[in-house]
Amino acid sequence: MKLTPKAAGTFAIAPTPFFEDGRVDDGSIDRLTDFYAEAGCDGITVLGIMGEAPKLEAAEAEAVAKRFVKRAASKMQIIVGVSSPGFAAMRSLARASMDAGAAGVMITPPPTLRTDDQITTYFKQAEEAIGADIPWVLQDYPLTLTVVMTPAVIRKIVMDSKSCVMLKHEDWPGLEKITALRGFQKDGSLRELSILTGNGGLFLDFEMERGADGAMTGYAFPELLVDVVNFQKNGERDKAHDLFDAHLPLIRYEQQPAIGLAARKYVLHKRGVIASPAQRKPGSSITVTAKAEIDYLLSRVARFDKRANLQPQSSAAE
Repeated sequence: MKLTPKAAGTFAIAPTPFFEDGRVDDGSIDRLTDFYAEAGCDGITVLGIMGEAPKLEAAEAEAVAKRFVKRAASKMQIIVGVSSPGFAAMRSLARASMDAGAAGVMITPPPTLRTDDQITTYFKQAEEAIGADIPWVLQDYPLTLTVVMTPAVIRKIVMDSKSCVMLKHEDWPGLEKITALRGFQKDGSLRELSILTGNGGLFLDFEMERGADGAMTGYAFPELLVDVVNFQKNGERDKAHDLFDAHLPLIRYEQQPAIGLAARKYVLHKRGVIASPAQRKPGSSITVTAKAEIDYLLSRVARFDKRANLQPQSSAAE
């Protein structure tokens, strides 16, 4: 099924698994897909910023997207990041992914955009390039991309594009932006739009209370994201905050610039999900001291959430 403005729940941002020599690890892609399904995720977003997409050749990116789609089958929806310096490559990956069974694609603004007109024109041209029949997600991540989109600009992009069905919101601070967008919907100036939030889940507790429909991020315990989203939807506010608070130190640790992906892959490796925590070069790494700090945080999380009580894993390393 294609993505719609009613999409909600938890969409995990998947890292791309690599072997130590830099080859794509298909076996770990399969395990990662199954892991997200077992955690209760509603979908997976692949080839995003944390998916190291710019390090992949065009054929590799297409193969990775198709692998996730095939493994997910009817279990979850797959969104494919198709951002590219040129529209030809964006169109090629978008069409190939949708033909394979993806639910939609995600488009990130290039960091060269500065004015509101430049931003709105870019996304209009991007939609024309991939085709108006493909539902797409607008990623708003100014901290990394340096492109600042006001609520009014986001409204214009969405109202100008019927196929823009979701906002991946990860402005920081950004709670007021969610409130503003939901306010536009209340006054009738913005149509229905799914809003899923990122930033590693760092503000998920209150983002849900401001009107987000769920999470789209890659914290190494997607079960936590699923539970917080569901607790909030069911009106169980204290349960959501209690569980979130137990994980917050580890969520914060993962959000460190430059080493966040290395920390996340380290935890996923410890959980037996991916065979190696390796990134394709150029990539970051974490020290022995940092690994010990993460292990300590895991032990503290396990006091409240037994899912973090990791046992030695061997299956992913074999």
